[in-house]
This record gives sequence, C-alpha cells and structure tokens, in this order.
Amino acid sequence: MNTPQDYIEYLQQQNYSHTTIKHQQQRITAFIKWTKKQQINPTLIDYKNCMKYIQYLQQKRLKPQTINNHLATIRSYFNYLIQQSHRSQNPLEDVSVKGTIKKMLHNLLEPDELEDLYYSYQTEEFTKYTNPITKNALQRNKIIVGLIVYQGLNTTNLKSLTLEDLQLKKGKIYIPATPKNNSREIELKPWQIIDCITYINQIRPLIAKSNDLYTQQLFIPQNTFKDLLQRGILKRLKKINHKVINLNQLRASVICNWLKQYNIRKVQYMAGHKYISSTENYKQDNLESLHEAINQYHPIH
Repeated sequence: MNTPQDYIEYLQQQNYSHTTIKHQQQRITAFIKWTKKQQINPTLIDYKNCMKYIQYLQQKRLKPQTINNHLATIRSYFNYLIQQSHRSQNPLEDVSVKGTIKKMLHNLLEPDELEDLYYSYQTEEFTKYTNPITKNALQRNKIIVGLIVYQGLNTTNLKSLTLEDLQLKKGKIYIPATPKNNSREIELKPWQIIDCITYINQIRPLIAKSNDLYTQQLFIPQNTFKDLLQRGILKRLKKINHKVINLNQLRASVICNWLKQYNIRKVQYMAGHKYISSTENYKQDNLESLHEAINQYHPIH
C-alpha cells in the first residue's frame, strides 16, 4: 500500500510549492489517522465511508471551504493512486460541500469582443520610418493576445512556453503543466498559425538579436515579462475596449464562453483545471443576480 510519503514525493515531482506540500501532507495524515481508527483501508475506501469522513470534518465545525480543501487534497491523492493502479475509481470526484460562496463573474467579454481585441490590437500602418524594434514587439505582442483571447492562457502559461511547444504542423500549441494547472494541447485558429509562422521565422530571430538573448523561450520580452504584459499589451487592450481589466478577467471570459459551446469535461481539459469543481466555478446561470452562488454538487448537510 502506498504511504503518504510516496504521495509527497509525487507532489514534489509535480513542482508544488513547499507550503502547498506541507498543507497536503497535514490533510492526508489526518485522513489516514481517521481511517485507521475506523479500521478502514485508506487506499480502498469507498464513497459511503468518504461521506462519513466528511461528516467527521463537519462535526469539528470546520468551515465549508476548509472541508473542501481537505476533499481536494484527498481527491488528488486518490487520482495518484489510480495512476499507480492501486485504485480504479475516485469516490470524491465532483464532491464538494454546500455553503462555499463562488465569486460572481462580472464585466465578461463576449466572443466577438475578445476577437476584436486580436484584430484591433495592431492598428498602426507601418512605414519605412517605423522603428523596427517597435514593429517587431507589436507583432510579437499580437501573437500573445491571440493566445489570451482564443486559448485562455494566463501569465504563468505564457511565460513557460518554449519553441517546441508551438506545434504548427499539428495546428496546436502545447501548454506545460504548472503547480495549479494540468498540461493540455489546444488547437490554434488558422490565422494564428499563419501569424506564428511569420513570428518564428522572421520576427523572433530579430527580437533575439536585438536583445542579444538566445533562449528556447517562445516569447522574449524587452525587459521583464510582467512589463511586457502590463505595459505592452494590457494598456493597449484597455484602449481598444474599456471593459478590459486584467488577464484573469480575459481568461474567465474565454472559459465562460467555452462552457456555452462544450461540455464541462472538455472545458476542464482546455482550461487545464486539475479539478472539475474549478471549472464549475465558471458556470454562471445568471450574471445579473446579486444573490450568493452556492456549490451545486452533493447537498451534504
């Protein structure tokens, strides 16, 4: 039987932070301790006994969000056991406790508004007097805007991309895993592929030369990546559409629009969410409503 330490090593391999691993270890240790008292095998525990553990946590008067944090850790542990062929199912899949308040999503952009950000981003007409560095930076930035408004990438995703992640022959881009998100492959729009070919073959080599920086990083910033996004991209996007606030808002808009087109499992994959509950948070049945949105899965009292 796998021990908690095996799981901790697994988390380390997944590049979780030291603090996160410490919290995960504490929750798993508490869970294992409870199963031993109940004379239950923690590796083989079923749905019914998992519900008993949730009741145990509720009896300790823990807040719903704290209980859901425990469940997320155990769910992750079960997924690890499944990966190691020690379990066949995850009894806590999609389970959460009622009472947690979801953040209402406001000022979301519609698909046509997102697409307009891409097409309107580069509006200047370049002339022979245009600074080549400025021209190259704008064309690079437009590629980044496309990945934000079409693939819903966040700052961490964009910064982690390398040249080999851009799979132009397949018409896709590979998004590496992060401590918070799973890896995934997402299709590129035909016009993105065309722009990316130009970027890789012509623009990027010039940016690398001007910066004297030769790396496998897909996007080479002039200064820092944060400065590239905040001053180089978001500032311009806000001029195109005054509703634009930040990258998190744009990513939320993309995910919410996906949920109108695809089933929640596909959106979970496309967004890179580790848990279905993360994707569920983006389901807004009534954005104008000001009432508290409560988790809908498994009405545990």
